[in-house]
Amino acid sequence: MEKKVLLETSARHVHLSKEHIETLFGAGHELTKKKDLSQPGQFACDERVTIVGSKKELAGVSVLGPARPATQVELSLTDARSIGVAAPIRESGDIAGTGACKIVGPCGEVEITEGVIAAMRHIHLDTKTAEEMGLSDKQNVCVKVESDGRKTLFADVVVRVSDKFAPAMHIDTDESNACGATPGITVEIIDGCCK
Repeated sequence: MEKKVLLETSARHVHLSKEHIETLFGAGHELTKKKDLSQPGQFACDERVTIVGSKKELAGVSVLGPARPATQVELSLTDARSIGVAAPIRESGDIAGTGACKIVGPCGEVEITEGVIAAMRHIHLDTKTAEEMGLSDKQNVCVKVESDGRKTLFADVVVRVSDKFAPAMHIDTDESNACGATPGITVEIIDGCCK
């Protein structure tokens, strides 16, 4: 079986806890769905926030829904450095000991002491597709990007498997620009090259 998946660029965004949604947007506020994302149940919201670091701020940062148990800010390394925030490379949800920042909304602000990360490049696969490809959850693979003039081989790509996922690889804007990614591009998974 050909091991190819869609490549998607994940720009800077924020996942908010229910408590922080209410602090930033008002008591009882529910996130407003703007559009569905490729992963089932995930959506971009009309709401936007400002991320404040020690050097400067990023205004108009997208909020993604639904609400999460813990607030998480995902930035590229370029974004993080530019605003003066530490953002270690981590898998989504692994926020212990990560960067801190202030998040400002129209009705209030919150200071998070951890939760700022640069997301580890990763591939979402549903269980059936992972089995067909011979891949397992948490496996590290390499991925070949055949873009025009910027062919790239990404190592340290973690495979994430769940029946809640749809097949797609996610990279941040730094990585997307480096490989010349374009909408609709697919990439080839090469397991075993990272050992």
